[in-house]
Amino acid sequence: MLMEALERGLEQVVMMTTFVLEAISVLCIVVGLVKTARLWGVLRRQSYGQGFPFNQVRLAFGSWLALALEFQLGADILGTTVAPTVQDLARLGMIAVIRTFLNYFLGKEMEMELALDRERITQEQLRQGSAG
Repeated sequence: MLMEALERGLEQVVMMTTFVLEAISVLCIVVGLVKTARLWGVLRRQSYGQGFPFNQVRLAFGSWLALALEFQLGADILGTTVAPTVQDLARLGMIAVIRTFLNYFLGKEMEMELALDRERITQEQLRQGSAG
């Protein structure tokens, strides 16, 4: 009887924590959408007549999605701690794979974007140095 009560209590804690983690995940996506929309507007005004920095906007939103996936993964891990089903474990595995690939490729793209930014700054400094 004590074990059953403890198990029910654990299930309630897991359910509440899972809900909180999923809510944070949704919040990350909403905040990311708003911040990315703002960034899009600022960059659109700054790059008027030039090529639009699409990758910068995409990477900004991708970072928020990666954060949301982290919280979702935490929720799924918790959800599988109490009597996991095969479907729960498959879902957890898929989210882990998606999150890993997203983070890996997002990291690579951010490295490339930073390298391009450094190159642009160096080119600009060289032009200013030769003009002065």
